[in-house]
Amino acid sequence: MTDQAYDALLFDLDGTVYHGPQVIEGAAETVTAVREQGTAVRFVTNNASKAPSAVAEHLRDLGISADTEEVHTSAQAAAALLQDRLPAGAKVLIVGTAALGDQIAAVGLEPVRTAGDGVSAVVQGHSPETGWADLAEASIVIRAGGLWVATNTDSTLPTERGLMPGNGSMVGALRIATDAEPVVAGKPQPLLFETAARSAEAKRPLVVGDRLDTDIAGAVAAGLDSLCVLTGIATPATLLTAIPAERPTHLGADITALAQPIDELRVGKRSGWEISEGDTLTVRGEGDKFDLLRALCDSAWRTGVSQVRADGDAAAAAVAGLGLA
Repeated sequence: MTDQAYDALLFDLDGTVYHGPQVIEGAAETVTAVREQGTAVRFVTNNASKAPSAVAEHLRDLGISADTEEVHTSAQAAAALLQDRLPAGAKVLIVGTAALGDQIAAVGLEPVRTAGDGVSAVVQGHSPETGWADLAEASIVIRAGGLWVATNTDSTLPTERGLMPGNGSMVGALRIATDAEPVVAGKPQPLLFETAARSAEAKRPLVVGDRLDTDIAGAVAAGLDSLCVLTGIATPATLLTAIPAERPTHLGADITALAQPIDELRVGKRSGWEISEGDTLTVRGEGDKFDLLRALCDSAWRTGVSQVRADGDAAAAAVAGLGLA
């Protein structure tokens, strides 16, 4: 990002910076380079299973410099939401980790683990230990009219072994059991990005993430530009069919793309590639396949056509390299 177009970068974590215990290649060097340019960095995650201090420690273990104050989690957003809606000292049933309960206690509410008299709300965040008994206690509170807050509704969680069930999958079970709908605190709601931008005193931040339905949708909701990377959930195919509320302004293979001038990453027409629009998008030319993807997204979003056909060997190789053949 050599032109300093943005004054802060708001990084998603899972699928963008790391996959569980494994850092994504080039991520540490990219974050260091961004800091050396004088651009503020914030880490914005929908994963509510760890305290901000633990997230910062994990980042440092992966070779990425990070302070606790730079981390913004959906657990913090959920706690702020509940603090606004409940009286001080109200009991909140925790479905999630002890770290989520700590965030609830930090705003003056009482975390509990069983339904009973005086339990006003349920807060649900990701925990690999969540089981039937936890959902049963939550169901009792929700069916009795308690406020239900989900830290996030990500259906999957990227890991080094592939996609695993995320908090949204467990939220789905409670939806079926209660016929109720939670209030969602994290992405795609704009609160996390707004809070992170304020903490960095940023006037023009850029969101960097891998999920269209959370990272990019949250950026759109907050009125922010975004860079979608292809190291997690989003794929070239899902980008071509993205709805307006989930369309990034920039695209990159991974966050090392930030070493390029930011305008080179913007969705739009690209030199070297010609796209004829009709019943299909016919590609001719040669060049970088991600430049082709930026141009294809521009055409697909304007026309509503996502079927791609290559004309020529170079175009065929690029289209195949994007998984669009």
